[in-house]
Amino acid sequence: VMHGHVTSGASTITQQLIKISQRRPRTLFTKFVETATALRLEQLWSKEQILCAYLNRVDFGNLNIGLASAADYYFGKPVADLSEAEAAFLAGIPRNPRKLNPHSAFDAAQKRQRVVLHRMAANGTLAADRLEIAMAEPLRLRAPRRLFRAPHFTDTVLQQNVEMRDGAEVRTTLDLRLNEQLERLLRERLAQLRDHNVRNGAAVVIDNASGDVLALVGSEDYFAAGSGQVNGAWAKRSAGSTLKPFTYLLALERGATPATIVADVRTSFPSADGFYRPENYNRRCYGPVSYRTALASSLNIPAVKVLLAGGGPAALHERLRTVGLTTLDRAPEIYGLGLTLGNCEGRLLELTNAYASLARLGEWRPWRVLAKAPSAARSYSRRELVWQIADMMSDNSARTLAFGINSALRFDYRVACKTGTSTDFRDNWTIGFTPEFSVGVWVGNFDGSPMREISGVTGAGPILHDIFDHLHATRGTSWYRTPPQIVEENVHPLTGKLLAANDLRGVREKFVANQVSPAESEEDYDADGRVQLDAEYGDWLSSAENSLRDRAVLADAHSKLRITSPLAGADYLVDPDVSTSSRILLTARGGKKLLWSSESLRCEAQDGRQYARATNGEHLITVTDVETGRRADVRISVRSL
Repeated sequence: VMHGHVTSGASTITQQLIKISQRRPRTLFTKFVETATALRLEQLWSKEQILCAYLNRVDFGNLNIGLASAADYYFGKPVADLSEAEAAFLAGIPRNPRKLNPHSAFDAAQKRQRVVLHRMAANGTLAADRLEIAMAEPLRLRAPRRLFRAPHFTDTVLQQNVEMRDGAEVRTTLDLRLNEQLERLLRERLAQLRDHNVRNGAAVVIDNASGDVLALVGSEDYFAAGSGQVNGAWAKRSAGSTLKPFTYLLALERGATPATIVADVRTSFPSADGFYRPENYNRRCYGPVSYRTALASSLNIPAVKVLLAGGGPAALHERLRTVGLTTLDRAPEIYGLGLTLGNCEGRLLELTNAYASLARLGEWRPWRVLAKAPSAARSYSRRELVWQIADMMSDNSARTLAFGINSALRFDYRVACKTGTSTDFRDNWTIGFTPEFSVGVWVGNFDGSPMREISGVTGAGPILHDIFDHLHATRGTSWYRTPPQIVEENVHPLTGKLLAANDLRGVREKFVANQVSPAESEEDYDADGRVQLDAEYGDWLSSAENSLRDRAVLADAHSKLRITSPLAGADYLVDPDVSTSSRILLTARGGKKLLWSSESLRCEAQDGRQYARATNGEHLITVTDVETGRRADVRISVRSL
């Protein structure tokens, strides 16, 4: 009032600490509150504690909060290595960080430094000879640079719509050192991939126990022109084979086992627009393979058949939404069987968190970047079944078929991991987990241009391996105890059926105790002891891809009855404007006089062929060989457009 304008008086270090620790409106009442709080703090803390807290919180300009940050930014050294001249220079900046900015007002900052040095000498903390040396010492500042730590993580925090009052403290889940380590590993590996037209990548680390996002790097360089600020951890990209573990889990929930055999042979699947003919990544087929091998080696044709056994696209669509994927914005029948091969879009952060739910053995909880965000968990599967999925995904022997014995997915400790590569090499992924951490890596180009011959195991895989090696060395990783429901048995590698414990033909497999393969029988072999394979293996057995040679033979056409149309789990769409779409062709092999039946569909002969009349719903179709009494059945679903 006396001066006719707003003035600011001197305040103690304690009062300044209170002021910067909790921002308040600048009122007379605020001044009283801060003074009272300062008096109370001086009763509780020593002068050294107060000064330390102040120096850790005060603003040194250019986005540097705290003395340690300022020492690194301006001089490139820790606080303990500062000279007296450098320390005095930094001590003067907080008086007015804008007007004393060393990069834009160096002379003013140096003038303030000299004031600080003379006060030190006057207070007896700096001898005269040391003052003379400090006054003469040239100051060598580091070049100005952008300082924005964990920028994509920060952007993600700002997208959470958190209420941020002026000066309010927001606690995040970020581990800055880990984030900086990811930035370095990503940068180094991407440099090695430049010749393959790889220009960017992203990586995420999640703490499985809490759902906390410990590190999130969205691109190689946030400040790169063009697309540096695109957040690759949140961008929608083609998901590739990363969804297959959830397909296999659905099948296990319906009674399959890791030893269940699936035919990896070229197959045409009926679809709404004709036939769907997937190919394996290397365009080679391997014949009879177990679910364990098919998942670990990421075989595409078996994955489609496993999807049919696990309930079809609708079941997988529902499960993916259950584990937090928000990018599935179309109906299941639009994606069709290709859903298991990743013909949908996914976000790296959401996919990594979905894998974190596998790491918790079937318990999903939301990811979070704010420490106080809700993190309620919900279970969606049986723990022992998800344990089997984790065991399959960590089996280096099972993935050798496709990736070789010494791929980037081989670790000296247990890690469950899965790769994914989209069409034309536009995206590749590797996501993995231990009980403690889930890690996801994406590599590609933000403009969608294809990479040159880079797959998940050669692009994202080495980065994931580096990250897990760092976590294993610095924090430690473990593996799961075998659930009490799990038993180990000896099974035939081509039939998946139980053998005697001492039978040398067998391989060891892990089962849920009440979900074990049946024992082998005489019908599994011919007179020479060769495994008899169904008719669907016919073309493969006679091809150059057949690696079994005299170990397997095509079964007698009349020995087994099998429905060849419709395929198990097929999903039919009926178009009212196309009369033929309401007819489902019925064919089978392995019998002579066949009788078709269904409790919910009408089966009839037309033009010398058997058909079922399609009506909406889930249906069981059965065929019986009236001469032998053998039966076979399939379940299908029908929907109208």
